[in-house]
Amino acid sequence: MEHILVRTNGSQADQETAGRNRELFEMANITVINLMSAPGAGKTSLLEATIPGLRGWYEVAVIEGDLQTDLDAERIRALGVPSHQIKTGTVSHLDARMVNSALAEFPVQGVDLLFIENVGNLICPALCDLGEKLRLVVCSVTDGSDTPKKYPAIFRSADVIVVNKVDLAMSGGVDVAELRRNLREANATAPIFGVSCRTGVGLGAWLGWVRNAMARRSVLVATNA
Repeated sequence: MEHILVRTNGSQADQETAGRNRELFEMANITVINLMSAPGAGKTSLLEATIPGLRGWYEVAVIEGDLQTDLDAERIRALGVPSHQIKTGTVSHLDARMVNSALAEFPVQGVDLLFIENVGNLICPALCDLGEKLRLVVCSVTDGSDTPKKYPAIFRSADVIVVNKVDLAMSGGVDVAELRRNLREANATAPIFGVSCRTGVGLGAWLGWVRNAMARRSVLVATNA
């Protein structure tokens, strides 16, 4: 499935649509994670490493955002997980109206956890509320240790940060400790997980965080019922 949309300016309309999306997700008891990073940081690879670890625990679905192709959506479907592709054309990020339109074609009833993989971009996605519950920012060590200093807004907005491709730090000459310090300077509270989707390093701790976040969500819903 795919949906080709062109974004029009209108921040007030976007905010209102984000609110409607959030209400829809809340009513359906779906936890939504907005997944953001620079191009090539490994968002889809992280999903490919994460989803199998959630199988049997939660019903997972993915909305993919990309400029042109549906290659990432195909990778997710290969895991046996429903995925919907939004092609944005020349627009470098998803917005709430794109997501709302996608939901009309991609029913999410019965889904516990919905990942929205945003277009690779460290600037525009930070400014757009999609109606998500949590924001996950992936920072690859190959992006460089000074990336959080160059793009602080997106890291400041994160609820959780994954440092990906830690297995390449030595060969790439990247100081992971410095990267973590710069991340902490941008965001003092978000949990930071170092992982390698290729080798599996750190994935256990990351999956534990996801499960705990879902458990906290379940307790909150039960309390408010």
